[in-house]
Order: sequence, then C-alpha cells, then structure tokens
Amino acid sequence: MSLKLSSIIIAKNEEQNIARCLKSQLDCIDDIVLIIDDKSNDRTKEIASEFKEVRIFYSEWMGYAETKEIALSKTKNDWILWIDADEQITPDLAEELNKFKISSTEFSAYKIARRAYFLGKWIKHSGWYPGFVTRLFDKRKAKFVRNNVHESLNIDGETGKLKNDLNHFTDPNIFHYYEKFNKYTSLAAEDLVKKDRNAGVSDLVIRPIIIFLKMYIIRFGFLDGIQGLMLAVFSANYVFTKYSKLWEKNIIKGGK
Repeated sequence: MSLKLSSIIIAKNEEQNIARCLKSQLDCIDDIVLIIDDKSNDRTKEIASEFKEVRIFYSEWMGYAETKEIALSKTKNDWILWIDADEQITPDLAEELNKFKISSTEFSAYKIARRAYFLGKWIKHSGWYPGFVTRLFDKRKAKFVRNNVHESLNIDGETGKLKNDLNHFTDPNIFHYYEKFNKYTSLAAEDLVKKDRNAGVSDLVIRPIIIFLKMYIIRFGFLDGIQGLMLAVFSANYVFTKYSKLWEKNIIKGGK
C-alpha cells in the first residue's frame, strides 16, 4: 500500500522564492497546501496561482508555529513535508520521497539535511551543514512547539534520517539578512524573557566572541571564503543584539 504526501508552506512577500519552491514539489508531493499571509503585498499570490496543483489559503499572522498549524489542518494526508518558501526539494530528495511512499517505515518522522546558501554560496562549513531539521512527519504523532522563532516539532516515536538534501536559499543579500535580523533578535529576546532569563556582561561580551570563534575557527568557517567571515561576524552580532534586547526588556519590565 502506497502513502500519499502533503506539504505545508507559509509565505509572506515571497515572490522571489515561491515558484522555485512549488515547482520542486510537483513530482513528489500529492497535496500542496500554501498559506499566504493576508498582509502580503507583492506577487506571491499571482505566482502561486499559476500552479494548479497548489491549494491556496489566506490567514492573518498567528506566529510561526500557529500559522503552520492552520496549514496542517488543511492537509489531506497523514504524512506531511514541512517546507519553507525559500527552500527547494532537490531532484535526489524528490526521488527519495517517491521511494518512501511505496516503502514501510518504523519511524514517526524524518530529519533532512539542508544546504544553506548565504550571499549566493553554499555554506559547507561554519556549523551550517548538514544542519538536520525534522521536516517529514506523521501528523498523528507530531505537534508544533510554539516558540517565537525556530519553531520545532515534538514527535511521539522514533525519528529517522533521509539521505538527500533540501536547498535553503536563506539570505540572497545583506539587506535581506538584516531585515530578518531585527525581527528575529526581538522575537528571540521575548522567548528569553518568558524563560525569566537575564542578560549580563558575559552575555554581551563572551557569548558573541565564542560564537565567532566556534563558527570561523572550530567549525572551519574560513573555508567558506568571504561569506564565511561575514557569516561569523554577523552571527556574533546577532547574539550580541539578542542579549542587548533582553537587557533592554528586563530594564523596562523592572521599571514597571
């Protein structure tokens, strides 16, 4: 007995990515569910509408996990591939997914490696590859964890690994990186506030230095060229900014 796969994607202003993402799914996904943020104001809707295989829905932004839960509620099949709009199923992964549909499994979910492209370069080092993420799962045995950023899945059962990769076109330019940077550091700081965390001098000084050394030296980021250097510096700044915002939020909170 063969399985059928559904996929879930959420998108806001993804006109540069959405066609590539959807096209990569046509040969291996049986039911494609796309949730478009109702505040999206570019051509995402028009481009996605050209794909007749895609079922398109609209939603206000509820948070990463909550919006994916809405998408999950629209799916027709039990096995789900969660894929982001800036990701792409490689041909080898598509072939593996088709084989998966006609095989038996003892797992409740599978992790997939991602090839992350930063400023046009596949980052093979810096701690970014293989960067396994749990993306193929039985929805009857999985639940989204509601973090503000880096939402994840709680799986009831064992998790396996697929052999082939997703492509992840994370940041095509520096402007795009820092657009996300401000939003994500704020959300990450809010997550820390909920955990009653405080920010001290060590968080602002030592943590960023450790991140830079870990990525650029210990994880061979220097082999990723100028992009590896930029990524290590930007990541250190991300940590510094996240904890600076945590410090700020705690000062405001303490003043109330």
